[in-house]
Amino acid sequence: MLHDLVTSVQSILADDFVGSYLHGSFALGEYDIHSDVDFLVAVEREGDEAQLAALQAMHGRIYDLDSHWAKHLEGSYFPKGTLRRYDQASEPLHYLDNTSRELIRSKHDDTLVVRWVVRECGVVLAGPAPDELIDPISADDLRMEVLSTMRDWGQEIFANPDQMSNRWYQPFAVLSYCRMLQTLHTGRVESKPAAVRWAKDALDSRWAGLIQRAWDERPNPSMKVKQPADPNELKSTLEFIEYALAASGQYAYKRP
Repeated sequence: MLHDLVTSVQSILADDFVGSYLHGSFALGEYDIHSDVDFLVAVEREGDEAQLAALQAMHGRIYDLDSHWAKHLEGSYFPKGTLRRYDQASEPLHYLDNTSRELIRSKHDDTLVVRWVVRECGVVLAGPAPDELIDPISADDLRMEVLSTMRDWGQEIFANPDQMSNRWYQPFAVLSYCRMLQTLHTGRVESKPAAVRWAKDALDSRWAGLIQRAWDERPNPSMKVKQPADPNELKSTLEFIEYALAASGQYAYKRP
């Protein structure tokens, strides 16, 4: 499936193709059948209308392949200049969401976290080594972005807790705050399983059960997004996010 994806993208983009990389679980390790296939394509420039139409058709064709992974591709097309360093003013990228067959415009992957994972751990599918395309990202810059994400997302959740009231979002929030706290502490991005192990050991022990249950809920996300969250788990998750936000300063400045 990845060979089909990359050779098709190369054919469509021709000289505008720079490279293709895996990030996320397949780069960080400890992926499983429930993981997304996170990809990044570096391009010389944004494609024209004909190239975009061809990419849209190609992603629809890939989605229809007889492959579990073809339904779980997620990634973005980065112009080379945008990829090199983060710029808040950059335009949204062409982005394929997990379980989708169509590119949309989104800044979902336009983060230091994604750039760091690609640069430090990315799997090269085609093209140059990623450190030739992405400037170094300091641990403190990574921490600053993660701390901002924790606070902004927390505000959004507390303003509308109902958005989290399904069996996908609620455990996803728990695991995400574990990962973000770990990044504040280490200045690195680790896999979800590594973050779960770290959080159960490093955080207050009263959260260990919630964290383990969140991990156990990972299977069948497309089904669980339609199922209501347990009210007690939702309440505990909101309390855990409050705890994580309160602890964020400690973990941002307490070095391993």
